[in-house]
Amino acid sequence: MNKRITIKEIAKVLGVSVSTVSKALHDSYEISTETKKRVQEYAKAHHYKPNSLALSLQNKRTKTIGVLVPNILNTFFARVLNGIEKEATKHGYKLITCFTNESYQKEVDTIEMLANGTIDGFLACLSQETLKMEKFDHFQELADQDIPLVLYDRVSSEINCDKVVIDNVKSAYKATKYLMNLNCKHIAFISTIHGLNVGKFRAKGYKKVLKKYDHNYTKKNMVKLETKENLRKSIEKLLQNDKIDGIFTVDETSAATAIQVLNKMGKRVPEDVSLIGFTNGILSRHISPPITTVNQFGNKIGENATRMLIERLENKKEVEPYKVNLIRTEIIERKSTRRYVDKA
Repeated sequence: MNKRITIKEIAKVLGVSVSTVSKALHDSYEISTETKKRVQEYAKAHHYKPNSLALSLQNKRTKTIGVLVPNILNTFFARVLNGIEKEATKHGYKLITCFTNESYQKEVDTIEMLANGTIDGFLACLSQETLKMEKFDHFQELADQDIPLVLYDRVSSEINCDKVVIDNVKSAYKATKYLMNLNCKHIAFISTIHGLNVGKFRAKGYKKVLKKYDHNYTKKNMVKLETKENLRKSIEKLLQNDKIDGIFTVDETSAATAIQVLNKMGKRVPEDVSLIGFTNGILSRHISPPITTVNQFGNKIGENATRMLIERLENKKEVEPYKVNLIRTEIIERKSTRRYVDKA
């Protein structure tokens, strides 16, 4: 039996979008007569048959949401997923959760697999590869197919949809200012996510506050990596500068590794060096000493994103502008920072 040709394959051969093919096959007035003729003739010549399951579901609600998670090992995403599950269950929705493992191609394949009537809408956090490649066509096609999408945490301004994020610049600003208030004079910056927009925004917040208060800003005190490779060596090299008395890390792995290096070097935390991290995960709570951290409230992000998507699904007739919801962060104080002393 010959493999049945798909709309996506027709679109690729003819050099048009999936949406154009779909509309042409349905004789839509939005498509020119010439294009409709090309599409319909090609489909007929290659014995195209519509997916009856997808068609039967187009006008029905499946009460199922597709969730794309980039990293199964990250405790932050586990908390987001917990929030998604809680809110979805409250409203009677089921989830199909897929892990992309930071892969662009897995993202594309997953969306193609689920966007055939299996789900009503998507919740997604962009993979590292997608952000680096800046290829977002697979998400834009969802809009063409009238499938609602909400992005959470890692987003792109090039994708038109609802989004739920934290203010990464402001959060990093507050964390660095917190160390300044503890009388730290030389504050270092460590990141293993500088290839992501969230990492760049946090670096921006760090630089912004140091420059504003003329507080010994120098690029030499910044470790900006895109992976965890060579992290320990980079931190060891950074800490050869004995003046460093404060460290702001924008990811949990960097924070835990920095604590280990400081302990190995015989530097006391927080007496010699105060450290503040980002993401309130398991490592932050259980390493010695426990790490003062910026809490992103992953549960709230998940709940908020799910609520936004369900509102879109249940009010499809009312077209509203896309929204960006900001979730507030807070600093959780632990033993990796000296006690705050108000000098006012």
